[in-house]
Amino acid sequence: SEYGMTEILSQAYSKCDGIFETPPWMQVSFYDPYNPLRESKTNTGGVNIIDLANQYSCAFIQTGDIGKQNGKNSFEILGRFDYSDVRGCNLLVY
Repeated sequence: SEYGMTEILSQAYSKCDGIFETPPWMQVSFYDPYNPLRESKTNTGGVNIIDLANQYSCAFIQTGDIGKQNGKNSFEILGRFDYSDVRGCNLLVY
Protein backbone atom coordinates (compact mmCIF):
# COMPACT_ATOMS: atom_id res chain seq x y z
CA SER A 1 0.00 0.00 0.00
CA GLU A 2 1.14 3.57 -0.53
CA TYR A 3 0.14 6.79 1.20
CA GLY A 4 0.58 10.30 -0.13
CA MET A 5 -1.10 13.51 -1.20
CA THR A 6 -1.41 15.12 -4.61
CA GLU A 7 0.24 18.26 -3.25
CA ILE A 8 3.46 16.50 -2.21
CA LEU A 9 5.96 14.53 -4.29
CA SER A 10 6.95 11.74 -1.88
CA GLN A 11 5.00 8.64 -0.87
CA ALA A 12 5.09 6.43 2.21
CA TYR A 13 4.85 2.67 1.60
CA SER A 14 3.51 -0.20 3.69
CA LYS A 15 4.84 -3.73 3.36
CA CYS A 16 2.28 -5.20 5.78
CA ASP A 17 -0.19 -4.47 8.60
CA GLY A 18 -0.88 -0.89 7.42
CA ILE A 19 2.39 0.44 8.89
CA PHE A 20 3.75 3.05 6.48
CA GLU A 21 7.45 3.90 6.21
CA THR A 22 8.67 7.26 4.94
CA PRO A 23 11.79 8.15 2.98
CA PRO A 24 14.41 10.16 4.93
CA TRP A 25 13.34 13.51 3.40
CA MET A 26 9.67 13.08 4.40
CA GLN A 27 8.62 13.74 8.00
CA VAL A 28 5.25 12.87 9.53
CA SER A 29 4.17 14.56 12.78
CA PHE A 30 0.93 14.60 14.74
CA TYR A 31 -1.13 17.49 16.11
CA ASP A 32 -3.63 17.67 18.95
CA PRO A 33 -7.08 16.99 17.45
CA TYR A 34 -8.59 19.69 19.70
CA ASN A 35 -5.98 22.32 18.80
CA PRO A 36 -4.38 21.96 15.35
CA LEU A 37 -1.69 24.49 16.28
CA ARG A 38 -0.36 22.31 19.11
CA GLU A 39 1.75 19.18 18.72
CA SER A 40 0.15 16.01 20.07
CA LYS A 41 1.42 15.00 23.52
CA THR A 42 0.73 11.37 22.64
CA ASN A 43 1.84 9.54 19.50
CA THR A 44 -1.68 9.82 18.07
CA GLY A 45 -3.42 12.78 16.40
CA GLY A 46 -3.97 14.65 13.17
CA VAL A 47 -1.36 13.99 10.48
CA ASN A 48 1.04 16.70 9.27
CA ILE A 49 3.53 15.98 6.49
CA ILE A 50 6.72 17.83 5.65
CA ASP A 51 8.18 16.78 2.30
CA LEU A 52 11.57 18.27 1.52
CA ALA A 53 11.37 16.86 -2.04
CA ASN A 54 8.96 19.75 -2.77
CA GLN A 55 11.72 22.28 -3.28
CA TYR A 56 9.70 24.73 -5.40
CA SER A 57 6.18 24.03 -4.17
CA CYS A 58 4.20 23.23 -1.02
CA ALA A 59 6.49 21.39 1.40
CA PHE A 60 3.99 21.16 4.29
CA ILE A 61 0.44 19.80 4.39
CA GLN A 62 -2.10 19.12 7.12
CA THR A 63 -3.94 16.07 5.76
CA GLY A 64 -7.17 15.74 7.76
CA ASP A 65 -6.23 12.13 8.54
CA ILE A 66 -5.86 10.69 12.04
CA GLY A 67 -2.73 8.65 12.60
CA LYS A 68 -0.42 7.02 15.10
CA GLN A 69 3.38 7.10 15.13
CA ASN A 70 4.94 3.65 15.36
CA GLY A 71 8.60 4.56 15.14
CA LYS A 72 10.97 7.23 13.92
CA ASN A 73 10.02 6.85 10.24
CA SER A 74 6.84 4.80 10.48
CA PHE A 75 3.17 5.49 11.15
CA GLU A 76 -0.32 4.11 10.56
CA ILE A 77 -3.53 5.80 9.49
CA LEU A 78 -6.44 5.24 11.91
CA GLY A 79 -9.10 7.16 10.02
CA ARG A 80 -10.19 10.63 8.99
CA PHE A 81 -11.64 13.61 10.82
CA ASP A 82 -15.40 13.96 10.34
CA TYR A 83 -16.45 16.38 7.57
CA SER A 84 -12.95 16.50 6.04
CA ASP A 85 -12.59 16.91 2.28
CA VAL A 86 -11.54 13.78 0.41
CA ARG A 87 -7.85 14.14 -0.50
CA GLY A 88 -4.75 12.16 -1.35
CA CYS A 89 -4.34 8.59 -2.51
CA ASN A 90 -4.09 5.25 -0.84
CA LEU A 91 -3.52 2.34 -3.21
CA LEU A 92 -4.00 -0.99 -1.48
CA VAL A 93 -2.48 -4.19 -2.83
CA TYR A 94 -4.11 -7.43 -1.72
